Amino acid sequence: MPSIYNVIRRPIITEKSSYQSSALGQYAFEVDIKATKAQVREAVELLFHVSVERVNLMVMPAKRSLRGRSRRVLVRRPSYKKAIVTLAPGQTIDVFEGVS
Repeated sequence: MPSIYNVIRRPIITEKSSYQSSALGQYAFEVDIKATKAQVREAVELLFHVSVERVNLMVMPAKRSLRGRSRRVLVRRPSYKKAIVTLAPGQTIDVFEGVS
């Protein structure tokens, strides 16, 4: 069982997650593969001082891709678990806090 500080690995910043955070109040995080919904809820509430309404978890499968100019090098990206966290209305998380 991972500790509270090891549950959340990193925020996922994409065009879709940016839209979800601004319009829907949902934030995407890469979390530990063994994390549960209750652990993710507790970690987000503790680290960001917000109240969480809902947590959705999904396992993103491993993928293969071609790299290099000759397209002969196969790279396998590992699978990971993603959490979509819905906050209470009016609350936000500053993902780029401290970045200058």
